[in-house]
Amino acid sequence: MHALDVALSALLVAIIVVSLLANVLVLVCFVYSAEIRRQVPGLFVLNLTGCNLLLASSSMPLTVAGLLGHAPPPGGHGLCQLVGFLDTFLTANSMLSMAALSIDRWVAVVFPLSYHSRMRRRDAVIALAYAWLHSLGFAVAPACLSWLGYHRQYASCTLCNGRAVRAAGGPSPSSRAHFAAYTVALHALTFLLVLVVLCVTYLKVLQVARFHCKRIDVITMQTLVLLVDIHPSVRQRCLEEQRKRRQRATRKISTFIGTFVVCFTPYVLTRVVELFVAVPISPYWGVLCKSLAYSKAACDPFVYSLLRHQYRQTCRDIINRFLKRRSLNSSGHREENGKVEKKPSIPEKKTEKAEKPTQEKKAGTDSAV
Repeated sequence: MHALDVALSALLVAIIVVSLLANVLVLVCFVYSAEIRRQVPGLFVLNLTGCNLLLASSSMPLTVAGLLGHAPPPGGHGLCQLVGFLDTFLTANSMLSMAALSIDRWVAVVFPLSYHSRMRRRDAVIALAYAWLHSLGFAVAPACLSWLGYHRQYASCTLCNGRAVRAAGGPSPSSRAHFAAYTVALHALTFLLVLVVLCVTYLKVLQVARFHCKRIDVITMQTLVLLVDIHPSVRQRCLEEQRKRRQRATRKISTFIGTFVVCFTPYVLTRVVELFVAVPISPYWGVLCKSLAYSKAACDPFVYSLLRHQYRQTCRDIINRFLKRRSLNSSGHREENGKVEKKPSIPEKKTEKAEKPTQEKKAGTDSAV
């Protein structure tokens, strides 16, 4: 076995482990926190997490098996077709879930006062239904036309063109043209469409965020001008906070768009280029591109969920509960509700009151004697 095969297999195993653990943690947070379940974006995150878990448990292990020399992977042609169907469906569905999340954030930032009337749970269900139908349509078509199988250049069960599947006599030119048209349409209506939606929505969000940052900066500078006697260190700290605020918004938007582009662009471009180029691509490059596409399932839990304050707080509560501890917030909440009603000073007063008559009785008896 070549050293590159071992390195790519180790990379895929790491992606599988991180994807499973991180996405399971997101599901645990969703089940544990009622506040997360009540929010509309929680439905999109739940759908995205489910797609990532299924992808990490179905398509990725067969790719590892293909790299380790089991080509085609164990299970036969029927299992490979099923995994190829899931690969197409889950990848398209996860991309559309990211687009739905970006639209939700755009509405929340641009229309904050009317957000709850514009983004209701019913609207989220309709958006998810469209994502499922859209993905199901593009996954059923190649299954009906026998365009799913084991692709040696990608070491995975996925879409196969005429150069990947060598039937007797080879595929006809019309079949290749149909496959090329389908492949271009698939990537144009999933990857390209979602990329345009991400860029438009998140750049608009960044524009609004920068506008608010400028307003805050103006107010801060006016305050600093009025406070003549302010210490220079405090002034420097305020200016540093302004700079961090502007960078924070840019960093978040760059993460949303950057992870999508870095993970999916090499694979999509390679699949489109191989339709029109006679020279076959290198298997190592194909597996590397496929691994990058798989790595999006490991990045999504952190990009959309686990790095947010609400999910971090939920994880802390889960850990504290697991370790039989009570967080300060939960204990304060219980004390406010009156569940903790222990007052150790009351029985002491009662004992003091009870001891006083006994002492008086003893004094009376002593005087009588």
